[in-house]
Amino acid sequence: MSSSLSRGSRSAIASAVIGLALAMCAGSVAAHERSIVERPVNSELDAPLLYQLLIGELELRNGEAGTAYQVLLDAARRTGDEGLYKRVVQIAVQARAGDQALSALRAWTTAHPDSPDAWQSTVQLLAVLNRPADAVEPMRNLLSVGTSAERLAALAMLPQWFQRSPEPQRVAAAMAPVLQAQQGELKAAALVTEARLSLSAGLFERAEAIARQLAELYPEADDAMILALDLLPHAPGAEALITQRLAAQPGRNALRQAYARALVRMQRAADAAREYRELTQRDPDEPAHWLALGALDTELRQVVEAEAALREVLKRLDAPPKEEAKPESAEAAEGVKRSRSELRRQALLLLSQVAEQRDDLKAAERWLSQVEGAQIDVRFRRASLLARQHKLAEARALLHVPASASDDEARTHLLAEAQLLREQRDWRGALGVLKQIEARIPDDPDILYEQAMLEERLGEFDQMEERLRRVIAVKADHHHAYNALGYSLAERNQRLPEAKALIEQALKLSPGEPFIVDSLGWVEYRLGNLTEAARLLSQAHAARPDAEIAAHLGEVLWVSGKPDDARRVWREALGRDARNEALRETLDRLKVGL
Repeated sequence: MSSSLSRGSRSAIASAVIGLALAMCAGSVAAHERSIVERPVNSELDAPLLYQLLIGELELRNGEAGTAYQVLLDAARRTGDEGLYKRVVQIAVQARAGDQALSALRAWTTAHPDSPDAWQSTVQLLAVLNRPADAVEPMRNLLSVGTSAERLAALAMLPQWFQRSPEPQRVAAAMAPVLQAQQGELKAAALVTEARLSLSAGLFERAEAIARQLAELYPEADDAMILALDLLPHAPGAEALITQRLAAQPGRNALRQAYARALVRMQRAADAAREYRELTQRDPDEPAHWLALGALDTELRQVVEAEAALREVLKRLDAPPKEEAKPESAEAAEGVKRSRSELRRQALLLLSQVAEQRDDLKAAERWLSQVEGAQIDVRFRRASLLARQHKLAEARALLHVPASASDDEARTHLLAEAQLLREQRDWRGALGVLKQIEARIPDDPDILYEQAMLEERLGEFDQMEERLRRVIAVKADHHHAYNALGYSLAERNQRLPEAKALIEQALKLSPGEPFIVDSLGWVEYRLGNLTEAARLLSQAHAARPDAEIAAHLGEVLWVSGKPDDARRVWREALGRDARNEALRETLDRLKVGL
């Protein structure tokens, strides 16, 4: 066969012949006939080659992958057909024969040194084999062939190809010279890729430096900001990049919203509320912004602010849509309708919760009566109101697990019932409910954790510690378990060095989380390090002005000889959550009157 066949003709030969072979092997006459009809006539497809291809496919079907590999590789070398090379590589990969696949790829890239497919397949296979050093030259070649779009796509995909590598630092180190060498239209994408690899490798300082470089070189692009958002929990300087961009371009609502969501994930409710409050001013007609703000203010127990924001949700939903906002199709209109219905539902549920926080149970009932449906969150709110009216049996009946419930459904119902009992301070009852889940779903780390928290309430500290260590054994990155165990030891003033080490591990797993920072501040207080304790607790309180964090911060300030500052912190906390147990206990123990 002539070696001068065009690239298109070669592909046609491979697909047609292999399709025919498979049809024959399947024994389908109809498929056979279709393949004959559909196969383009090519005078250079001689009988010996056709026979060779058929033999290769038949050997493969008979389980002789090695023979099929050799036969079809020989055919690929004879024809130079890229489709055949790809087929041979596929056979080797499916047979888990990495060396043979690489051999076929070397033959392919030798025959077609300008083929993006060949070089990309090589890099991908070397990534699977965890051979980043060997992938350097193929990656360099891949970035020198093909169209601009293909090169950019390869850069974007590189972190995904290596995402399962057990040695991400080796990957980052190997690829750095290749990526740093890219200039012109590939430079920005190469920097982003290097940052992504650095992030995966835990090289946060390098990733932050690249994000800063991108922000300086491409101030209008989003790449630096996307990186900074991902770096928020890991690199302190990343947040400054975002806030600086928002200060310079305050109308970047999409960035501000992404930043707010990242703050929510980091449990920095007060900071997230600040950003959503800004969004409601810049885009007041968007009910989702008001809902997010209302939810955060509800969590922060800022009832006046929460109710105002949630009423705005209903107001915006009741307003007629602007002409430019009307959906273009019936399908889109239905989607908008469902979305707005869910926004209304969530706003009403939150308004009921806010009224309950104000001890206005009648208002809570009124809001709840407007919610359609009987989903578990609605039933929980109804159950909570009944329990507040001393109708606990009736409340629990609302959360009864249906006989036909799946394990997941049962888990949801039982968790709601446990939470109801926890709110009623029935620790033993709540623990019993959680044990029902454990019987159905053993070793669920979240259920084990919740059980441990109830055991602590019951003073069963040995059981609590045993269960938390079991959580860590099941899920090694369960930061709440590390934090809870460390905090419990600190609270009881026991094994303080161990407590500190546990909390520091939790902070590594979830950097900056306010409740963990609070725990670290508390163990520093127990260790007698008042200055460091005050710094950490102030940091935690600023991010999350929770009443328990306020209790800790106030106590450290009080002991440090700053009674006025302590009283100010406590008064503010009482205004938000007057019934907080930790805060009341602190004031009683220190004999402080406010």
